[in-house]
Amino acid sequence: MVNFASDTEMFDTMRDKLYASVISDVVDSLGARNQGMRPDVRPIYEGAMVVGRAYPVLTADVYKFVDDPYGPEIDAVDSLKPNDVMVACTQRSTRTCFWGELLATAARARGARGIVVDGTVRDVAYITKMKFPTFATGIYMVDSAGRSIVIDHNCPVDCGGVLVNPGDIIFGDIDGVVVIPKELEKEVIPLALEKVSKENQLRDELLKGTLLRDAYNKYGVL
Repeated sequence: MVNFASDTEMFDTMRDKLYASVISDVVDSLGARNQGMRPDVRPIYEGAMVVGRAYPVLTADVYKFVDDPYGPEIDAVDSLKPNDVMVACTQRSTRTCFWGELLATAARARGARGIVVDGTVRDVAYITKMKFPTFATGIYMVDSAGRSIVIDHNCPVDCGGVLVNPGDIIFGDIDGVVVIPKELEKEVIPLALEKVSKENQLRDELLKGTLLRDAYNKYGVL
């Protein structure tokens, strides 16, 4: 049993000690076998990692200018809390980008830990410089006004092929993004930490020349 004093401590520990692949293995073992986002959801800069509570956002394409086109997205960003990760479902739209540097600046000021979007982003040079963890399917400079609008937030969404509910844990690194359902987090995190420990021991055995079969039989991880 692993006890954390706060979400911040838990997420910092996960960031420092875990990685997406091992978390994916653990949620798989618990029967949640569709928690890895599609492989096109990628970090936009080298070394980006994100871990925090999902704050889902749903968008829809539009084909005319609407009143206050940025208003709902502004409201969503202003609703973020410390340790949140915005998870934006654009339904894989390529008409416009969803995210840029000013939104990232506002989100960081609210204490958010990053964003995952199944669409495109822009201002990548600035976002990279500020190291705001950002995962997306691509980069595109075109503005959203008259092309897309936020229609709901803090609601369940399908992002990257995974159902994401408010409060689920989002973990992303170079291997991709995995979603830990909130109801499984107390099982997943200690099991993932245990698996990393066993993998480290198995790796040491392999470096000493132990056969893979013998090391696997001893530690039961791969």
